[in-house]
Amino acid sequence: MTNCHGLKMTAPDGKKRLTDVADTEQLLRIIQSIPSPKAEPFKLWLAQVGRDRIEETIDPEMTIERALETYLKKGYTREWINQRLQAIQVRKELTDEWDVRGVRRRVWNTPSSPMRSPARGRGCPPGSIKI
Repeated sequence: MTNCHGLKMTAPDGKKRLTDVADTEQLLRIIQSIPSPKAEPFKLWLAQVGRDRIEETIDPEMTIERALETYLKKGYTREWINQRLQAIQVRKELTDEWDVRGVRRRVWNTPSSPMRSPARGRGCPPGSIKI
């Protein structure tokens, strides 16, 4: 028995049909339970990914190296990657400072937060955030 939930999705015939859906964790648990040899390569990959993440908790620098490799594989330049990593660090320092000063997370941890919106012209009015 699985913990899947029903969701109405559009079928090829255009009608809405109740369909079993699962989140990522549920889906991975289902795959783990499949006793087929065809599932073994995927199970081995899952075990490898799990081991890699455990190793990254021991040595967090490995996470940065993995991110670098991923960005390079996606075709980003080293300059872009370095700027991205610096932006992540600056944002982390800023949000840490906000935590120290007691700014509530829901104020800045939303898609429309001032951290994300000014580039789209929807930032908070000047002076509306007091730090």
